[in-house]
Amino acid sequence: MRRFFAIAPMLALLLAARITPVAAQGYPPSQRASLTQHIALTTVSVRYGRPVARGRALFGALVPWDSIWHPGADSATRVTIDHDVLVNDMPLPRGTYSIWLIPRQSAPWTLIWSRDAYVDHKAYAGPRRDALRVDIQPDSLSPMESMAIYFPMVLRDEATMRVQWGTSSIAMKLKAPYRRK
Repeated sequence: MRRFFAIAPMLALLLAARITPVAAQGYPPSQRASLTQHIALTTVSVRYGRPVARGRALFGALVPWDSIWHPGADSATRVTIDHDVLVNDMPLPRGTYSIWLIPRQSAPWTLIWSRDAYVDHKAYAGPRRDALRVDIQPDSLSPMESMAIYFPMVLRDEATMRVQWGTSSIAMKLKAPYRRK
């Protein structure tokens, strides 16, 4: 028993030394999030980082007007769709995409679905890799501190997917086939 009490402080010190570096790193400023939504027989999965406003002016300041921005933090926001869908009545083939936005001060915003899905948040490949571009009129909603992507409405074969940060938001209608082809 004495031998255990003599070794115990050394074991505790070794254990603390192994844990301390991880704890010292702290938490990332933007947390990762993911969600999955079923629309009829189609599954939509989203993986993204959630930037936090932290009192900053967002659109027109941190995110300049008329510039390409990916809605999220760290690696580009990735959306996987397992069947062909319509996005605001425009066809989008099944696949995995990164999404990008061009916010505008007094015009509709452009939502871009890029075929380059596994990229850094500043690595937009350009129009040659776009699968779809959709212009969407932004909404002004109650403030949201951490950016969120969510589905506020899901019906039998369609859903609304919303991207919101601060008081700015865009919503797109996703329509999925109800029968497999």
